[in-house]
Amino acid sequence: MSEIRLDPYISRYATRTQGMTASEIRALFAVANRPEVVSLAGGMPYVGALDHDAVAEVTRRVIAEDGNVALQYGGGQGHDGLREQLVEVMAAEGISGHADDLVVTTGGQQGLDLLGKLFLDPGDVVLAEGPSYVGAIGAFSAYEAEIRHVDMDEDGLIPARLGEHLERLRSEGRRAKFLYTVPNHQNPAGCSLSVARREEIAALCESEDLLIIEDNPYGLLDFKAELRTSFRELAPERTIYIGTLSKVFSSGIRVGWVAAAGPIRDKLVLLKEGADLCQSNLTQLVAERWLRTQAWQEQIATFRELYRERCDAMLAELSAEMPAEATWTVPTGGFFVWLALPDGVDARELLAKALNARVAYVPGGAFYADGGGQHHARLSFCYPPPDRIREGVRRLGEVLRTELELRSAIYGG
Repeated sequence: MSEIRLDPYISRYATRTQGMTASEIRALFAVANRPEVVSLAGGMPYVGALDHDAVAEVTRRVIAEDGNVALQYGGGQGHDGLREQLVEVMAAEGISGHADDLVVTTGGQQGLDLLGKLFLDPGDVVLAEGPSYVGAIGAFSAYEAEIRHVDMDEDGLIPARLGEHLERLRSEGRRAKFLYTVPNHQNPAGCSLSVARREEIAALCESEDLLIIEDNPYGLLDFKAELRTSFRELAPERTIYIGTLSKVFSSGIRVGWVAAAGPIRDKLVLLKEGADLCQSNLTQLVAERWLRTQAWQEQIATFRELYRERCDAMLAELSAEMPAEATWTVPTGGFFVWLALPDGVDARELLAKALNARVAYVPGGAFYADGGGQHHARLSFCYPPPDRIREGVRRLGEVLRTELELRSAIYGG
């Protein structure tokens, strides 16, 4: 019998740490990364599509020409030249901004954490899409927020459901601190918010004086290179925008940013300095030079086509292998398909059987703070090549068909 080890420091931890648990996605990596397992779990960009020689040359030139700056401390807001280039990245999506509006962060994830620290007291309500990005749930939960999920469909967050949540909060004598949304190729659902709904939601947030946190990792990865109106354009004074280079350049470079109104930006700089003093000057200057000297929009087009091919492979195999009772989203960009399992099939319970069949996915419950998503799974098409994606979906389809046959034998029907 294995020994149960108690944490001798438990009485010393802050109360807010009591609900902290490991991410289901991170917990899966040890198994999913085994070579015999087809992982449809992790949302890792395919950095093999980058020109590594070009990245190496950019890095070499940064050290050779700006080494004394690159290897030194920097400012809390981020390097001026990088912020100017990030404004150009936003402009490629039709999103306006100024370098002074931006705070550079360690990926988009640090932006979420800093915003949680800035806005949330224990018990505060956050409205977020259901399902929602697991990293946002973790960041906001760390500050003891109550996350209430707003229903989505194939056109994204449903404005009427948002209105119902706001009315319910009003009847409770409460109000939400902000609405959190990933409007483009959402993680995990894969859908994008329609333009008409964006306008309706922006108007509703205006009338209710509700802040919007717009998280946009995937906007430039639309398979048809289509652009959708940003909340920052529709409601600039109440929208806090989060961007990242993780999906369009390199996740390892750990460069994200927050664009916000001046008073919010100033508070974020103070919080950033308290968290890590400053961003890595080396990675900032590599990112700045990459954006300034390389054909980065052509690189994004390469990523876009690669992910479109892999998405098509997944969708075709889902149509061929999934039982009729299963349904799934049809993304127009990004990394993910959201699979609805047949009635009664629990995604967490099925995962053990899937892993035995050497295929991995993320159970849908990871993307809810309230116990939802039990009958859903997130499938990622961004990292494996098309033949591995097809094989993974075939394995998953066989597991699911076997499960349905077993249930039919036990329960009849």
